[in-house]
Amino acid sequence: MEEQDSESAFGTQNSRSTHEREISIPSHSWSLEMLLRKLKAIELKKDDKLASVLDAVGEFGTFQWRLVALTLIPYGLLSFFMFSDSFVLTAQKPYCNTSWILKVGPNLSVAEQMNLTLPRAPDGSFQTCLMYIPVSWDLDSIIHFGLNYTETCRYGWIYPYAKKRSLINEFDLVCGNEPNKENMLTVFLAGFLTGSLFFGFLCDKIGRYPVFLMSLAGFLFFGFGTAFVKSFNQYLFFRFTSAQASLGYVISSSSLVMEWLVGEHRTHAIILQHCFLGLGIIFLSGVATKIFHWRLVFLLAGVPLFPIISNIWVVRESPRWLMVKGKVDEAKKVLCYAAEVNKKTIPLNLLNELQPPAKKVKKVSILDFYTNQHLFKVVLTMACVWFSISYIYFTLNLKLKDCGIETFLIQIIPGILEVPARLYCLVLLEILGRKCSLFANLILATISCFFLLFLTQELKSTITLMLVLGLFNIVASVSGFFIYTCELLPTALRSTGLGMVALAFSAGGVTALAVYNHIKTQLPVFFCCLSCVLALCFSTFVPETGNQPFRDSMEYDSRESIDSKRKSQNITAKMLSEESMSDIWVDDVAKNTILNALPLKSEASWSSDTDLKEPSNVVDEVAKITILNTLPLKSEASGFSNTN
Repeated sequence: MEEQDSESAFGTQNSRSTHEREISIPSHSWSLEMLLRKLKAIELKKDDKLASVLDAVGEFGTFQWRLVALTLIPYGLLSFFMFSDSFVLTAQKPYCNTSWILKVGPNLSVAEQMNLTLPRAPDGSFQTCLMYIPVSWDLDSIIHFGLNYTETCRYGWIYPYAKKRSLINEFDLVCGNEPNKENMLTVFLAGFLTGSLFFGFLCDKIGRYPVFLMSLAGFLFFGFGTAFVKSFNQYLFFRFTSAQASLGYVISSSSLVMEWLVGEHRTHAIILQHCFLGLGIIFLSGVATKIFHWRLVFLLAGVPLFPIISNIWVVRESPRWLMVKGKVDEAKKVLCYAAEVNKKTIPLNLLNELQPPAKKVKKVSILDFYTNQHLFKVVLTMACVWFSISYIYFTLNLKLKDCGIETFLIQIIPGILEVPARLYCLVLLEILGRKCSLFANLILATISCFFLLFLTQELKSTITLMLVLGLFNIVASVSGFFIYTCELLPTALRSTGLGMVALAFSAGGVTALAVYNHIKTQLPVFFCCLSCVLALCFSTFVPETGNQPFRDSMEYDSRESIDSKRKSQNITAKMLSEESMSDIWVDDVAKNTILNALPLKSEASWSSDTDLKEPSNVVDEVAKITILNTLPLKSEASGFSNTN
């Protein structure tokens, strides 16, 4: 009997050892962290009924592919409407139009005409903004006696050495009429500023899809129409309205993509949109330098809009926005259409779970950002971070222009940085999450700005390198924080919130222009360092949103988080007590699931390991509770019966 008991005990111990040998979970491995985050996302998604329906529709099927593809092409064209000023304002050398002398000497060449009618500078070159006063002499008298009295250009200007047609020689923006590029940028940012509030509010009021159409129509009318303006003031007005349409498109398209896609596909789609913007800058830099007429730049950008608008029927309104507005039937229709395109079938019981809210849908407005305490803190924090990032971005760009680099390189360097910076941001978001990736980018940008404070003007190559590194990290932080912002805002006011933070972004750009143009010391760069520190401080107040479901409603109760913590503590205590009372038996399905998800130790390593550790020393409490809660476990009775 004693031998049988000892054999039974040995068999139980051997079975327990075998169970421990089969599964080995490293407590601090990166793969385990990724698994835990995905398991947590699955657990949280159960409460989001719409997310379950979207999973049934297909995470990234034909419908979603069409939606993303249709939004990508205008992002590539946005660069033509946003960054074309530097290419259409090519510097031209003007000379006064002195065609009056052709009345007495019609056979004069341009060189002879200029030699007789234009005064020369001390270095022997012709003066650009002065001419000799016309006289009523014959040609021989003019050649023999010459002209002595000068005046400003009376009959306009000519551009005999111009190689291309630009705004300068189109509207004679010379000799005191030169446009200020900083003022033109201010006009464009003013369009951003007004468009952010208007289109953000409108997108939440009438829907994402109508604003999406309005923005494309704005591109077609004002962006494409810029090629047909008759004066420089008209050009500025069309640029102002194009900026408004650009921001309306960014807000509406981002809201559509974020609310139609699920999981990591949201992040991938937004990063891809931003990459297309960078590719558009590179394409603009290459094309605009070869085009001989400035109007062709806007014609080239406007032509692709016609096939895009003709295929707009493939896009549908956001189902999340429809649900928030209480339009459940319309939401079901667009979901069924998407499922039909993806060749999927939504289970009827799952579709029936989408029900109108029990109480009347509360109307929301921009005032909710002030009355809702939690939302007020979030939006204020995000606005401060966006203002800081914008100030740094524009200051570093202005600093780069002062390094003596050619206009072509000044434009193409940010474009080349865009794509790798966005991809680098995507990797950080996958590994570190939203908050930590923002911290990393801002810290690296702070280091670059700090080095700029102590570099002398003679070290232009080193200054350029630091500026490029700083811009690289700021561009990455822009993409990461944009996704972060979309996830923090509730669906009911997501677009309005994006408009408000875009307002802060525009204000940061205008501030950077004002400070940099009036202060010629290192103080603007010092403000960049200060802005980085402030952005780091403010970003600590916003929560992590990675793998979290969208919050659709405006209601937020801190008691929910307290109850959640208490529930987690109760589960932990319960699991620890059950572990101390009995062994945990995992059935074959659960065991296979764990074995497929986690790395296994080899038999050789187990044979060499004579001292087996207890499970509590191998798996930390959080990992064990999360995995065991998500897998089916056998009961204690079943476990003892199997042992017997």
